[in-house]
This record gives sequence, C-alpha cells and structure tokens, in this order.
Amino acid sequence: YILNITWYSVLMFLRNLFYNTAISQVFGAASGMLSVHGFQHNQQQRRNLSLHEYLSMGLLKDAGISVPKGQAVRTPEEAYAVAKAFGSKDLVVKAQVLAGGRGKGVFESGLKGGVKIVYSPEEARDTSSKMIGKKLYTKQTGEKGRICNQVFVCERRYPRREYYFAITLERSFQGPVLIGSSQGGVNIEDVAAENPEAIVKEPIDIIEGIKRAQAVKIAQKMGFPANVIEDAADNMIKLYEVFIKYDASMIEINPMVEDANGNVMCIDAKINFDSNAAFRQKEIFALQDWSQEDERERTAAQANLNYIGLDGTIGCLVNGAGLAMATMDIIKLHGGTPANFLDVGGGATAQQVKEAFKLITSNKKVLAILVNIFGGIMRCDIIAQGIIMAVKDLELKIPIVVRLQGSKVDDAKALIASSTLKILGCDDLDEAAKMVVKLSEIVSLAMEAQVDVKFELPI
Repeated sequence: YILNITWYSVLMFLRNLFYNTAISQVFGAASGMLSVHGFQHNQQQRRNLSLHEYLSMGLLKDAGISVPKGQAVRTPEEAYAVAKAFGSKDLVVKAQVLAGGRGKGVFESGLKGGVKIVYSPEEARDTSSKMIGKKLYTKQTGEKGRICNQVFVCERRYPRREYYFAITLERSFQGPVLIGSSQGGVNIEDVAAENPEAIVKEPIDIIEGIKRAQAVKIAQKMGFPANVIEDAADNMIKLYEVFIKYDASMIEINPMVEDANGNVMCIDAKINFDSNAAFRQKEIFALQDWSQEDERERTAAQANLNYIGLDGTIGCLVNGAGLAMATMDIIKLHGGTPANFLDVGGGATAQQVKEAFKLITSNKKVLAILVNIFGGIMRCDIIAQGIIMAVKDLELKIPIVVRLQGSKVDDAKALIASSTLKILGCDDLDEAAKMVVKLSEIVSLAMEAQVDVKFELPI
C-alpha cells in the first residue's frame, strides 16, 4: 500500500479553525443587514491567537482604559485571599476558559454558570473550588468541554446602561471598522439576527487612523448620554490604539457600561491577535494558553505545521488551502470522511513530513492515509523522503495512498519505487480518493470482524 497524500481537509479546517465569535455573526447572521450595509463576512485560512479575559483586561488597563479591579488566581485559597484584600463583599468570579457562552455553561462539578456573583471571601473560595480544575461545557466547547485552570476575581460594578462595542477588520472597507450597539450584555448575534438596525458601524481609514469625531459619532449612535459621550469616545480611541499596537484582528467589549458613578468602563474584554504578526508580537504570543488547545495542535505548532483534528477515518497530508478543500470534497464525494487537516506548507523538510505522519497516526480512528501534493515551491522528492522515513521509523501498518504531481515528481516516484515499501502511488486525484476510501472501508470491516489485514503490492 502506498501513501498518497491529498491536501483536502481545509474545508473542515476553516470550519473549525475560528472561535464562533459574536463578531462573525454580526456580519453574517442576518442577510438583511448584509445587503443593507454592504458587509461581506469572508472566512480566511488564518488562525487568531485568543487570550484569556484577565490578560486582555490587563492590556486595556495598561493603555489607560477604565476596567474593574481584578486578579487571576489558580487556587480557591488564592481566591479567598484576593477577595479579602479587595475589602468588598460584592465580587464576581469568572472562569477563565477560551470559549463563548460561559455564563450559560455547566461545569463537570455540577455548577451552572461560569460567571458567578459572590458576597464574601468565603463564597469566592467555595465557588472557585467548583471551577478550578474542572471542565466547563458551553455551546462552543461541545462535548469535549474546556478545562478551567484559573478564575478571575474582580470587583462588581453596577451599570446604569450596558452597551456592546467592538473593533474588527472588514475586507469591504479595506481596514478596521467600529461596531456598536445600545443592546449590550446579551448575545450580540441574536441582536444582529432579530434587530440589525440596533447595530451601528463606523469604518476607519487604516492610514489616517481613528478621528475623535468618529468616536463621538458612534458613541452618540450607541445611545450614550450627553454627559458621558466624551468619556466613551476616549475609551474607544484608546481601544483602537490597542487594536493597532498589538496587531489585533478583533477587540470585543461586551458590555461597555456607564456605571452608577457616571463612568464609562469596559466590564468584559476579548481580544484576538493575527498570527501573521507573531514575529513582532512575541510577548503577546508567549501568553497563549495551550491547555485550551488540542495537544496535537500544540505539537504541530512546535513543528511549524498547521494541523486540525477532525472526526473522520482518512488521514490527509496536504500542501495548500485550495487543494486541501478540493481533497476534502472529493473524499466526501466518494463516501469517506477526513480525519484531519494537515498543511505542510511550501518549505517543509523530510523531518517535518515525518512529524506530520506522527500527528496523523496519533489519532487511532485513522484507517488509511491520503497524501496529495502538488509540487511547486514544495518539492515532491522532499515529500517522498519524508514518507519513506515515516513508514520505516513509525512502522506504519495502515494503507497509504500517495498522489504526487509537479516539481521533482519523477525523482519522488523513483525514491518510493526503490524503497520497496508498500506505498500505493496514483497520478489521478479522483482515483486516489476512491482508492483510499475503499481501503479505509476494508480496514474498518476487518477490525469489526477482528481479522488482521495485510496489504501487498501487485506484481
């Protein structure tokens, strides 16, 4: 059996790559809003770093933006000490989990809600003990849930009014856009679907930057009272400066409030950062919490590979997003299901290809592997060397179908042929997909019947 790597899993990759942020739903939930305002929400093959709330709030505080006083803790005892030091009996304990819908989530401990109001240091300790070290299940986490390793203990503020504010990038404007709504503190995607007129938008010229008149304009449209318009505008300008300074792709404040003292504050914050800026935002990217990610994705990142685990049985090794999407589609067309997205990119080494196979085969659901490479920048002979190395070193037993086309393809075929390894070569993508689907079905049937299957190449 030969490994024919097909780059196909990007469709599912794109589907699973991003957190389902409210921003995306603001642009895409209501077709009426899209047609009226001219927005087009376009998914791209790009991964954005997301930080915990307490880290995002720290960045805002450093920028001079009004935020509640708070501190992240990792033990119930620390939560008690922090709550006692605040000298207040009115506090909020927030689970630090990178998933939306915390407030309506449920912990494996049975505690309902990842954001709880407490009235004493003792209650802060007891509540945090039911959060820390436990998984939180929300609509976004699914059945896997997300582990909560720390909580954010902060002072409770009493808002007179709650607003929604965000900054994100919008292709149709060729730059950033401010988004605001008078309906804050709720699921903004529901507002977008049910009452799109309640959401206002103000594009910003990326070269000229934000102007005070623009901040004042959107604050007025959001419904801030006249006596706090200037305060709201100040916070918006500072938020935009944070957005630019840290190469953010999205800043979401829900809610931004006017408190009982007439001050405008950011009560909650979520910031995503563009991974393309990692080289100049090293301090920010060093804050990434890998406990919130799939362990395989962390391993892939360390090997400079793009990997996303899926639920199918056919492992995919691909170079290029378009080819990956086509590969996934054709596997599905012939009745198979991809087990992963794995992009080796255009400059992979043989060692990286071997690491790619390690990742693919770490998923015990994988019954066959399809390698689909179109050699341009990526040379086919390098891929072939990596395949041979992986099959030998990892002692792979599952069928491997390989489709190689492009740069150095003849050299690659010669390497595979001389290796005497059971690697199935196929020049036609459609035939390769059919072959890998059939092989995965054979392996599946054999496993069900508890029969050992050995693949041999034809003479």
